[in-house]
Amino acid sequence: MTQQNKSYRTAFIFITSLFFLWGFITVLVDPLIPRLKEVFELTNFKSGLIQLSFFGAYFLLSIPAGLILSKIGYKKGIILGLVTMALGCLLFYPAASTRIYIVFLLAVFVLASGMTILQVAANPYVAALGSEEGASSRLNLAQAFNSLGTAIAPAVGAMFILSDNIKTSEEIEVLSEVAKEEYFNSEAAAVQFPFLGIAVFIIVLVLIFLFVKLPKLLSGNAPKEGYFKVLKNKLLRMGAFGIFLYVGAEVAIGSYLVDYFMDMKLFDVIKNNAFMRSISEGILNTDLSEIDNKAIVGAFVTFYWSGAMIGRFVGAYLTKIIKPSVVLSVFALGALLMVIVSMSTFGLMAMWSILAVGLFNSIMFPTIFTLAIDGLDELKPQASGVLCTAIVGGAIIPPLYGKLTDNFGFKTALILVLVCYAYIFFYGRIKSRLFKK
Repeated sequence: MTQQNKSYRTAFIFITSLFFLWGFITVLVDPLIPRLKEVFELTNFKSGLIQLSFFGAYFLLSIPAGLILSKIGYKKGIILGLVTMALGCLLFYPAASTRIYIVFLLAVFVLASGMTILQVAANPYVAALGSEEGASSRLNLAQAFNSLGTAIAPAVGAMFILSDNIKTSEEIEVLSEVAKEEYFNSEAAAVQFPFLGIAVFIIVLVLIFLFVKLPKLLSGNAPKEGYFKVLKNKLLRMGAFGIFLYVGAEVAIGSYLVDYFMDMKLFDVIKNNAFMRSISEGILNTDLSEIDNKAIVGAFVTFYWSGAMIGRFVGAYLTKIIKPSVVLSVFALGALLMVIVSMSTFGLMAMWSILAVGLFNSIMFPTIFTLAIDGLDELKPQASGVLCTAIVGGAIIPPLYGKLTDNFGFKTALILVLVCYAYIFFYGRIKSRLFKK
């Protein structure tokens, strides 16, 4: 192994820890939606504003982050992103104490701002740690550890954020002052402690990255008109729209899975099915009679995100031996079929088919990303900024999906998700035919 390859491997290991971190945090935000929906008595549309705050940061800050990154380099960009994330996590403490919805949204926005900077830096950095031909495989492997974080987060969220019963405003009003204070304190703690723990972990990572040596992959000579150049690239523009739709579809499904399952009353099915009951109790490590129905169905969201993890490990291999554009089309087709099955059925069939979409989501982001930045060299930070801006799909599509569920129900609303996956399928086909990866 050459000294350069050894240096690249060490850097890859350190950067992969960041992929785990932001995957974990992204999904940990999802349990806040059903919880805050009850705490503040919100509609599905208003609760979707959490995702608007989270993914809106990508829209506002990705391009500035790419510009900053081209000046300060990948390492300093990573440290800046981590520090901002830690600040966002710490803001959850006063947000939970005051129980003011706008303060929660601010905490979510600051947290997502740090993750935006981190993503703009880490994704192209991993893609650049070796040959262009292996970029999709490397990013799929790194994203597999991102999915490991997303697979663990739902169980943590179900145990710490969704596990207790939330009282309505009428129920709170009849409590004594002492009981009311105790209730508010317990509600605050359910949100505060997970995010305080994450803040401590992030601070440790900052200290590590201050001292670790990473290969310098940017010369600092990116052209000033870089954004104008990358936006002229048809492949990049198509890829950006693909990421917009992919993130929107994935987050829309993941954010409303608990409500979708509650709408189908799957908690009764789970309680009355010995096998399903044992799975839920195993994940939550408690008897189902002692916890809220949302936690019972929320435990199964783990399978949605763990499917993405398994798929990315598989995808890291598949994109080595098959054209990434072909793999992308096949996985998009699989997602389409699973959504159609869930729309057409009820009970456990509807549940497991929608959870299986996670498996097919797995390779979409890293594969679209690397296909879009292929050959851009010094312009990769700017290209990454454009692509990460497209993550705003996670802010636009989930509230729209929530509005559709309010008006037409969950199954009809899934038509929106079908449109997203249909574009990704055709993008993969067009990429394979026109650009000859």
